[in-house]
Amino acid sequence: MNVGLFIPCYVNQFYPQAARATLELLRKMGVNVRYPTKQICCGQPMANSGFEHLAQDCNNTFIENFAAFDYIVGPSASCILHLKDHLHSDTQEAIATEIRGKVYELVEFLTDVLKIESLDAAFPHKVGLHHSCHGLRGLRLAQMSELNAPDFSKPQQLLAMVKGLEQVPLDRCDECCGFGGVFCVSEEAVSVKMGKDRVADHTRNGAEYITSSDLSCLMHLEGILHRKNSAVKVIHISEILNATL
Repeated sequence: MNVGLFIPCYVNQFYPQAARATLELLRKMGVNVRYPTKQICCGQPMANSGFEHLAQDCNNTFIENFAAFDYIVGPSASCILHLKDHLHSDTQEAIATEIRGKVYELVEFLTDVLKIESLDAAFPHKVGLHHSCHGLRGLRLAQMSELNAPDFSKPQQLLAMVKGLEQVPLDRCDECCGFGGVFCVSEEAVSVKMGKDRVADHTRNGAEYITSSDLSCLMHLEGILHRKNSAVKVIHISEILNATL
C-alpha cells in the first residue's frame, strides 16, 4: 500500500519526535510511506472558530498533496476527524469525498487496516491513557462510558502489546481534559480546571507518563504539569509503540 504521512502543523512545530516515531513505526510495519513536503494546516482552527469558508485554500492544498495515496495517516485524532468530516472543495469535491474515506488516525490504521497483533516495543513505565473527545466520540477509538454497550479500546489494545508497560486505571477514564482548541482561549478558567482534574486523576493513580492519540490534549496537560513542577511526563502513543530498550 502507498501511504501519505500527514503531520499536523502543531505537531510539526512542537512535537517533531512524535512525527518521527510515526514514520518509523509505519516503516517497521512494512508500509511504503511518504511525507509530502508542501503540506500545511488542515484548516481545523478556522473551522472551529466559525470561519470554515476561510479554510478552502487549506483544503485544496491538502487534496493536491494527498490525492494520489491509497491511505493518509496522521498522529492527531482531532485533525483527522476534521478532515473526515469537513474536507470539501469548491472545484474538486469528488476527489475530496474520496480522500475523506481514506484518512486514518494512527491507532485506527494500525488496528483496523493493518490489524497488527504484536509489536516489538518495550516501555517499562506506568502509563495513564487519556482518551481525547475527538478520538473517543468522533473516531470511536474506544467505547464511551456513558453507553451501556460492550467495552473496547483500540489504544489500550496496542499498549497491551508493549513489553514492560503497566496501564494504570483511572477514576474517570474518558473525561474531557478541557483543551477544546479555541475553547482553552475563550474559556481559560474552565479549561484549566478541567485539565487540572485530569492531571490529578493520572497522578493519584501513579502514572509516570500520560499518553494519548491526540497531542493537542497532551500539550494542554503538559502545560499544567509544567506549572505544577510535576515529575509526570506526556508522550504520544506513537513514541511508546515505537520505543525499544
